[in-house]
Amino acid sequence: MQPAIYILTNRSNKVLYVGVTASLVARLWIHSEHLNPKAFSARYNATKLVYYEAHVSMESAITREKQLKEGSRAAKVRLIQQANPQWRDLADDLHN
Repeated sequence: MQPAIYILTNRSNKVLYVGVTASLVARLWIHSEHLNPKAFSARYNATKLVYYEAHVSMESAITREKQLKEGSRAAKVRLIQQANPQWRDLADDLHN
């Protein structure tokens, strides 16, 4: 397991959800199955992984998550556009 921050969106790429986890693959499964139906990601169907960063520790991942959450939507969009211009679902890459 490796700590990571990630950004999810919905099919129309209108919603952005920033999260942190110790296991990205496991966390993506939780989001995709809507295990917590009251959660933001479930309510807005944000299950498409469009950006992630691996970190060496949970502390650094949490610090980065806070930084991203404090930033503007435009800053998040720029980050995604630089790494994933087509806004592909990167979860497919993690499963291969």
